[in-house]
Formats: sequence, C-alpha cells, structure tokens
Amino acid sequence: MVDTVVLYRAPTTVADATELATWLRGRVDAAVGVRGRFLDRHADADLAEAFATARVHSPYERDTGTTMLGAVRYEDRALDDPDRAGGVLYDGVAVQDALNARLPRGESSLSTLHVVLTDRMLATWGDHDGRWHKRVSVLGQPALVSVPGLYEAPAKPEAYYRAKQERALVTGDAPPREVLESAVDGEFLVADDPRTTEALKGYVLQAVDYVETGEPFCDVESCRLANPHRQPGVVGAQLRPPEFCDRHAEQYG
Repeated sequence: MVDTVVLYRAPTTVADATELATWLRGRVDAAVGVRGRFLDRHADADLAEAFATARVHSPYERDTGTTMLGAVRYEDRALDDPDRAGGVLYDGVAVQDALNARLPRGESSLSTLHVVLTDRMLATWGDHDGRWHKRVSVLGQPALVSVPGLYEAPAKPEAYYRAKQERALVTGDAPPREVLESAVDGEFLVADDPRTTEALKGYVLQAVDYVETGEPFCDVESCRLANPHRQPGVVGAQLRPPEFCDRHAEQYG
C-alpha cells in the first residue's frame, strides 16, 4: 500500500511537478509531496560512472556502457549542470537501479513511492525484436518519467515520416525537426510543448497504480493509464475526454 508519493522536479523541462502533485492528490489515497531534482539531492561520487555504464551505444546492441574517462567526466558535468546534458540514450532499468540504491534511508520501501521526473532519454531492451525502445516511463521504485521521452518515444503520425522522406529526397539531407513539426498536420507533442504537464498526469498516476495493483497499463486506448505507442494515441489518452475507462474511473475519476 502506497502511503506517500514523492515527486521530484526536472528543472530543465517545462514539466510542472507542483501541478502534477495537486492533480494526483485528488485521485490517490496517499500523501503527495514535491522535492527538488533527485540528482541534486542524492548524487554521490559514483553516480556519474553509473550513468556512463548505462549508456546505450546502438539501437541493436544489448551491451551498454563505458567507463572511459571522457564519458564519466561528461556525466559528472551533467550531474552538476543539467543544462549541459542531452543527446544520450540510457538503459532505463540500469538508471532505475542506480537511483534505487540512493533512495533516502527509511524511504526505500514501497509505502513511499518516489516518482522522478527526468530530462534524460530512457530506453528498455526488447527481447522480442532485439532492439532498444525509447520510453516515457520506467515503472517501479523509483518510477522514472522521462519528459523528453514524452516527445520522442511514441511514434509521430505517418505524415511526419512521409514528409521527412520527401524532403530528404529533394534536398539530400534530413530536414530540421522544427521544419517538419511546423509543416505536418497531425496531433503530436513537441519539445517544450505547453501541454506537457497535462500529458504527464496519466504517466505519474500509472506509477502509483502499478505499485498498488501490479498491472502496468490499461488496455483501453482512451484511458489515461494506457500506454500508446504513437503520438496521436498519447494525445487521445492524455488530452481528450474521457479521462479514464469505466473501471479506472471508479478508482480515480
């Protein structure tokens, strides 16, 4: 039983942890609090190396990580100055394990669920197809919710990829993402989207629901507890009514 939920801010993103906490308080039978960036509060001398060893090298290579001095120094700088981080994909389960080992003493049991909003891009390995898949969230303790993952993990509308291919054929180069985003009609979230906090509400609730029930996601595509693999599905589940399917409306509506 979750008695307390602790949300950690991701200050380099537009995600509003205070608004997420307020929304969550109205839906779960637990105390909900907000703290500063997890990596500011609980980093230690070895955490930079833990992030370096969690780096994904290739979409199709299961092995991850490096202990090369340059990579560890990069991660050390990123811990101190998160604005300098970016462009790196991490094994989400490895990052989760590293943060779990650094949870505050006395708060590591599931009665206190830690939900870490992060500016890191996370992925999990798919045994079914032998490749890494970007993720919005990695459920468990602590639960990780990747803000850039919200924009990048779910696939964009087909029109986006058609336009990308067409422009590449004409120019010989892939067009900038901003050009495509402004040129393509369709429903998808973009970096620093003003709808980010609203869209993350369901993912934060999923973290609590998973620990409470053991069920990772809802099968009803329109429910906030669903896990759409495409951006139009995210928009439908998180930004359009109804908030929940009938079953989850009884619990959280």
